[in-house]
Amino acid sequence: MLLASSNKKDKHISTMEQIMKRYLLIFGLTLLVTCGINAQMSGAETTEGRRPNILWIFLEDTSPYFGCYGDEINKGHTPTIDKMAKEGVLFERCYMPAPVCSPCRSALIVGVMQTTTGTHQHRSARSTPQRDEDPKNLYPLPAPYKPVPQLMKEAGYHTFNAGKDDYNFTYDRRNLYSSGNPENYQYPYNGWQGWFGKGSWNDRKDKDQPWFGQIMLWGGKSNAKKLPKSETLPSGSVELPPYFPDTPVFQRDWTHHWNACRYADIEVQAILDNLEKDGELENTIVFFFSDHGDNRSLRHKQFCYEGGVQVPLVITGPGIPKGVERPEIMTGLDISATTLALAGIELPDYLDGQDLFGDDYKVREFVVSARDRCDYTIDRIRTIRTDQYRYIRNYFPNRTLLQPGYRDGHDTVKDLKRLHEEGKLTELQDDIFFGVRPVEELYDIAEDPHQINNLALDPRFKDELVRHRAILDKWIKETDDKGQYPESDGEMRTQVRFWRGRTVNPEFDKYEAELESEGNRK
Repeated sequence: MLLASSNKKDKHISTMEQIMKRYLLIFGLTLLVTCGINAQMSGAETTEGRRPNILWIFLEDTSPYFGCYGDEINKGHTPTIDKMAKEGVLFERCYMPAPVCSPCRSALIVGVMQTTTGTHQHRSARSTPQRDEDPKNLYPLPAPYKPVPQLMKEAGYHTFNAGKDDYNFTYDRRNLYSSGNPENYQYPYNGWQGWFGKGSWNDRKDKDQPWFGQIMLWGGKSNAKKLPKSETLPSGSVELPPYFPDTPVFQRDWTHHWNACRYADIEVQAILDNLEKDGELENTIVFFFSDHGDNRSLRHKQFCYEGGVQVPLVITGPGIPKGVERPEIMTGLDISATTLALAGIELPDYLDGQDLFGDDYKVREFVVSARDRCDYTIDRIRTIRTDQYRYIRNYFPNRTLLQPGYRDGHDTVKDLKRLHEEGKLTELQDDIFFGVRPVEELYDIAEDPHQINNLALDPRFKDELVRHRAILDKWIKETDDKGQYPESDGEMRTQVRFWRGRTVNPEFDKYEAELESEGNRK
């Protein structure tokens, strides 16, 4: 088997961080300023003096298993992304605000943590015939927040989204996107009715008008069978992490993600080719990133370990520094702020992100990510990522990591449950997936990239534990983390109606009883 590094040069990270710290201390961010873009009110400009087009290539469920991230298995097999990194800026440690689709997308599209705007519960504020048509259950964004594409549109940009919205708030899609909107549907729009947006840069009538677009690729959810056979890794080509059992099912699904990255590379090249063919590439800044980590890998998607929240981020295009690797920790919310800055839009003071190329950019002490209810599974997890450590707090430790979820029908979950029942899991595997979760977890990422040695239990790391605990406590208080408060009765009833008896958490019991009573009366 080959051994993959899902984090770039794990053993080398600490050295790189020391170099970066010294460099920033001595030169006061000179590299970032002198190589950066003049991204003030005037925004970035191309040689023609035009405002740039900005494209988000927004992947589903994709971890940074690309050659440019030091992944030895995909080295030479992701040429498009690797070339983008050489011609632009690669961010080595980008962390998303949530490890699952809709809260993350809700945060990025506004540039504010989902726990601040009240959009943290997965697939909430939806109204469909299968759920609940009560308009009281819809949730518009509170003032003063506005989605990024709306700000871009108001600033004169043509906007489109060739992919899903999946936002946990109610809105009129026509205010966000200039083209690609569905016809004959009732506004306000709830963000998820099986609709995947369309539209492109070619929809605008004035070809000199700048545009902002989102293109969704399936990434980790893609059918990697479309890869040429010569490029396809056979099952079992990548060594499994110690928290997975070594079975054919886990070998297949773990290897799939490397193939999915290779296939995404081909799709990105097709997008770039279309931009070039249409004469748009020269004036377009491209952001390449994902909403969260690998979908098929349990303990990754939906959870706050590195595999759930670390994603690739490459930015390239006119005016962007070339061949720069940025090793500092940063948040996906910086994507939102940087996009607005490049367009010459004054940054709203509510943004949680920074302009990555701005003169006032500051390296962060920590990045926060959060997980709350996912579909019909109630949970609350908060995590702090500092330069060296990841701290995790589990608010429902008695609920096993392998609570019921949408992946219950997946082969990996079936395999894991079977092995658990047969007593064939290792003690580590059984503890992780079926045991009581620790209230607090602390990991030294450089020394323990798989996050299996919980330092919160080691008295030698008491000071670090207390430091991270205090950072999180302060953040919760200062941001008024909405995860502290229960969901509304209306939203809970909506979830119970939609999931039809699949809910298992006691918080749902009274709503299940109500639904049963309604059925009896009918």
